[in-house]
Amino acid sequence: MNLRGIVAVSGRPGLFKLVGQNKVGYILESLDAQKTKIVANITNTKLASLEDITVYGEDEEIKLADIFAKISAKGSTPDLKGDLRAYFLEVAPNHDQEKVYASDMKKIITWYNLLKDLPLFTEEAPETPGTAAEVKLAEEKTADKKVKAAGAKATASAKATTKTSAPAKKASMTSKKGV
Repeated sequence: MNLRGIVAVSGRPGLFKLVGQNKVGYILESLDAQKTKIVANITNTKLASLEDITVYGEDEEIKLADIFAKISAKGSTPDLKGDLRAYFLEVAPNHDQEKVYASDMKKIITWYNLLKDLPLFTEEAPETPGTAAEVKLAEEKTADKKVKAAGAKATASAKATTKTSAPAKKASMTSKKGV
């Protein structure tokens, strides 16, 4: 199952596909029939990738992709107005019943209903590029670039603040009153 690039946006219903990014924010396309495009501001919008979402479990957290796979294998989803606890115990038997609320269950089933017609369930999740060492090396390189960029900005601002302004004009020693 490939959930990469599918995000939930805080404060907006439905799911979105991450199309790109610009200076202001992320460019998102809705997964409903309208296919509307929006720009989610980086500073005040929270995005949650479905690939990273987990559900509280009794022993360990349960990945959303695993729950979607079990719902897909089951074949049908219940009515959202009914009691979802019994159904959710079948598709996620080890979830923490105190921490997972009915609204969470409703949201997961709604997301599944949006995604079930897309080819995401037949696609394989892309592998991370390279071995763990290569991934760590790539992360270190990006961290080094950020440190260098921050250092360059700091030295530029330090140079800007150390510049001296024109010398102050000397006060005139003669008084205009007594001349």
